[in-house]
Amino acid sequence: MMLATLRIDTMQEIPVARVSGEIDASNAREIGDRLLGAVPNTAMGLVMDLSDTEYLDSSGVHLLFELGDRLTRRQPALRVVVPADSFIADVLGAVTFAGMASIDATVIEAIDGLRTA
Repeated sequence: MMLATLRIDTMQEIPVARVSGEIDASNAREIGDRLLGAVPNTAMGLVMDLSDTEYLDSSGVHLLFELGDRLTRRQPALRVVVPADSFIADVLGAVTFAGMASIDATVIEAIDGLRTA
């Protein structure tokens, strides 16, 4: 099993979290804690790039919903980057995640979406 690698950068003053590997019960809580800690209340939002995420189980789905909910209460928005033809896109479509956060094809689209919201 490949564990997830989380890298958080800043682009145009917006935190961009890139997750590669797998998000599951073994690491979802730690990833969530790191993500929430990386988003100051003054940020417009968080872009979570799942382009290199290979697997997402129910714990990972729960993490995304919880993250979206917690960020919304603090004001910043969550935008998730997922290739349209990926397993992750299928999972997020099945759980109607688009009702919680915007889903974009690229990081640039996500950043532009935050800036124009």
